[in-house]
Amino acid sequence: MKAVQVVGYHDKLQLTEIPDPQITGPLDVIVRIGGAGVCRTDLHILEGQWAEKSGVSLPYTIGHENAGWVHAVGDAVTNVAVGDTVIMHPLITCGLCRACRSGDDVHCENSAFPGIDTNGGYADFLKTTARSVVKIDDSLEPADVAALADAGLTAYHAAAKVARATYPGAYCVVIGAGGLGHIGIQVLKAISGVTIVVVDRNPDAVALAVEVGADHGIVADGTHVQQVLDLTGGAGAEAVLDFVGEGGATAEGVAMLRRAGNYFVVGYGENIDVPTIDIISTEINFIGNLVGSYNDLTELMTLAAQGKVTLHTAKYALDDFQQAIDDLDAGRVRGRAILIP
Repeated sequence: MKAVQVVGYHDKLQLTEIPDPQITGPLDVIVRIGGAGVCRTDLHILEGQWAEKSGVSLPYTIGHENAGWVHAVGDAVTNVAVGDTVIMHPLITCGLCRACRSGDDVHCENSAFPGIDTNGGYADFLKTTARSVVKIDDSLEPADVAALADAGLTAYHAAAKVARATYPGAYCVVIGAGGLGHIGIQVLKAISGVTIVVVDRNPDAVALAVEVGADHGIVADGTHVQQVLDLTGGAGAEAVLDFVGEGGATAEGVAMLRRAGNYFVVGYGENIDVPTIDIISTEINFIGNLVGSYNDLTELMTLAAQGKVTLHTAKYALDDFQQAIDDLDAGRVRGRAILIP
């Protein structure tokens, strides 16, 4: 089969032919890929940022946002059948550790992460397990929802935390209306009563944010912090949901946060530098967000089937992977880039 692989850090990906994956265990599921999301994390992988953390051996197939059709199953698989349309939870989990038994499978003690530390979905086929496949509504096309498997799931996981920690009429500032941000905005609109204020440097991204549900769109032009304070009567927002996490976004986000507010960190790239006395005196909280659980993914796919969460995508043939990578890196992608074998 065709596969796009990392052959070296600080080097370009390569399209190559590798053997098709095979069923080797009773709970194995092999999926024919219908869409694979191109994520900024893929750029960070190529930069070597994940090399030490993942410990993956090169070459390997990249791609951790995947959806498609069941191609083959092990003899103990009962939740899906050949031909079913599925989206894949990004982690392969054991089901036996304390985290898995608590429904917190994202923190599985024995997980594998296709596209990060084992072969992923920039390919014709991907091998996963029955625990990681979610059968989706027949109205949904894999290429239209693939990025919900990680970007959407991460955004949902964080937005659901915001919803639980706020109340109708509270303000939530969303920093960044790109690939994750435009999903998070839709989720917040669907499951919470917050007033959504979106801040982004790109006027087109701000326009998209308002189109998909934001109540206020503010271009980050140097006056944006004051604009948020003005909107909130000088007090700041009850929640900040930061999909950027670099380029000074965190300092600005803290400045937009109300006393006893919650700062939800999704994007990464810089350090949060806040005097501890400021954290104590205002009782603000910093909350990290990784990818969501299997149950989070099933809930997100329900919203997708209801038409409440829609991905804005730019689609590329698998052979055009380098153009997709280049477009993402240059900021030319609005929403998410999707590779289609």
